[in-house]
Amino acid sequence: MDAPRFYSDDELATWIPVAALLELLPRELDAQLLRDADLTHFDYFALSMLTNSPDHRLQMKELASMTNATMPRLSHVVSRLERRGLVARERRTTDARGVDVVITPEGRRVVLRATPGHVETVRSLVFDALDADQREQLRDAAVAVLARIDPERRMAASRPPAARDDKAPTAPTAP
Repeated sequence: MDAPRFYSDDELATWIPVAALLELLPRELDAQLLRDADLTHFDYFALSMLTNSPDHRLQMKELASMTNATMPRLSHVVSRLERRGLVARERRTTDARGVDVVITPEGRRVVLRATPGHVETVRSLVFDALDADQREQLRDAAVAVLARIDPERRMAASRPPAARDDKAPTAPTAP
């Protein structure tokens, strides 16, 4: 039987700040979006996927895959966004068993108004702290880790740009 592996000093020196980043960054992103648009980061991410998708709609299972959400979690979030008039559910015309989530004009307005503040927050917290080489290293590291934790490439971010259906940036773009 193999002995358990513990962190080396170098691994621990890397893991501790990464673990702290995983805890603190989502809190900061949520705080800004809640303050400015009454959206969580996940709400914003889902609305962004819809905004950048063809016809501003995605099948529920596609949206779940793109946002790495379970169907129950996504259903809960979509219900909350639906009550606010930001999205609507529609039966698929090609498959009566499927349901599409469609972003409403109000949903598009909300996410597009939230985008500049979100981008500024990401720049301030992440990009402004890094030089060009560090941004490239962070991107390469994120891609390598995503390949391990999403080997089926369910999330759009896990797929190479040429393999993405939408080829669109995560942040919504104005019409």
